[in-house]
Amino acid sequence: MINSITESLYADQPEGTLYHYTSFGGVLGIVGSQVLWASDIRYMNDSAELRHTADLVKTEVTARIAAGHDHPQLLNAFLDWVAHRITNGHILFGASFRSHGNLLSQWRGYSAVGKGASLGFDADYVSTCANEQAFRLGRCVYDSEEQSELIGQIVDAVEGLAGRAGLLEGPVPGDAYPPLFQQLETDLLRIAAILKHPSFEEEQEWRLVSPVVSDFKAAPVYFREGRSMLVPYMKFSLMCRDYQQMQMEHVYLGPTPNISLSMNSMKMCLAKHGIRPARGIDYCQIPYRQR
Repeated sequence: MINSITESLYADQPEGTLYHYTSFGGVLGIVGSQVLWASDIRYMNDSAELRHTADLVKTEVTARIAAGHDHPQLLNAFLDWVAHRITNGHILFGASFRSHGNLLSQWRGYSAVGKGASLGFDADYVSTCANEQAFRLGRCVYDSEEQSELIGQIVDAVEGLAGRAGLLEGPVPGDAYPPLFQQLETDLLRIAAILKHPSFEEEQEWRLVSPVVSDFKAAPVYFREGRSMLVPYMKFSLMCRDYQQMQMEHVYLGPTPNISLSMNSMKMCLAKHGIRPARGIDYCQIPYRQR
């Protein structure tokens, strides 16, 4: 049942242009390597998303127990397992794309001292690259009612599994539950990766999600310097097999006090790497105030 929920959530296909906001350092890295770094979701800027899913599960479990659920032991065990595994279990790596390439909130997050751009890629091109690398592309869910309904379906799936395993009759030892819950872990992580707090709805994010990694030592996991710690990441190639060069659709240059010079150097940088955005490069037209 939970697998069908995951497939339904990832069934939507993006259209138009998908934008990836990044710093100038990120621009240099992406155009130079034709690779995007997909960070461990637990270390992303809005990593509270995973905790948000755990909070949603807690709300659902608490409500069911308060209503007199017949198997509170099962629900409490699931809640404890989720609280631990959602941030300490298997790993997912992700990268963010936006349907809108010129949002003030995103420039504030990515264009410190006027050093930012949003790189636009054709949605079908990104989807093709994702399919070739076993990544999934999912539209983030922000609506609180939809999120609650999804979590309710997940808890229903837990009860269904427990019933089929004969764990709803008689006394059940505590260690009988984790193997049951582990059957849901991959799908639960993929769902959690695209459930975002409603306050982020303006972003209209599409999340690029890696296959689930259960053994990071054996997987192609790398590390980069973050603001206050090392951040694990995987490489996502922006090259499709049918192309000899990375295909870029459009670029927005973020707020800067030196518009003309910055636009010129961005065009030179892309041209140097053989990249010519189909719809060119535009300035964001957002007033810049130097402090």
